[in-house]
Amino acid sequence: MSVHQTDKGNRFTEELFIFERMADGDHLALRFFFDKYYDELCNYVNLYIRDRAVSEDIVQDIFIYFWEKRGSIKIDSSVKFYLLRASRNKFLNHIRDEKSHKAIQNTVWSKSEKFISPNYNLLDVHKIEEIINSSIENLPPRCREVYLLHKNEDLTYKEIASQMDISLKTVENQMTIAIKKLKVQLAPYYDQIFVLLFICLIEK
Repeated sequence: MSVHQTDKGNRFTEELFIFERMADGDHLALRFFFDKYYDELCNYVNLYIRDRAVSEDIVQDIFIYFWEKRGSIKIDSSVKFYLLRASRNKFLNHIRDEKSHKAIQNTVWSKSEKFISPNYNLLDVHKIEEIINSSIENLPPRCREVYLLHKNEDLTYKEIASQMDISLKTVENQMTIAIKKLKVQLAPYYDQIFVLLFICLIEK
């Protein structure tokens, strides 16, 4: 066995010992791996992401996962190889998510051209909000109250039943009625509502 192979074997044995300490909850052991590999992993991820801040976020997430799952992680070859592989999987997922988001965004913007002008502004959203609020106001009183408690107050069906002193089944029935009536009333505006609300989300 060569000296190089011996040194490599010794480093692997040392890292496994440190990893075992980390698996037992030793924060200093985690710090050892963080200090040793953080910059290298950031540089590796940034080769593909081309965004230093995002690359650092990805690597930080890797170390958080590394710590949280320390009791179940199996190191087959080396800690460095494990971290590199985890980083690769993480940035590939990030790239896929970015592509999916852009594809959805492009589809929405393309569809929106039918409904909004280049001078689109929040007045369009206000108009849609008025239509939605008007439709809610047109619901039967009890139906409207149940719907608003659930949507605006974020109460569970059980909490609504208790507050209104009605059965859980009644709450479920009233919500079903409310949703059906709103779907009918808002059907003519469905595309506009979808496009405008989605645009508001992606512009934040």
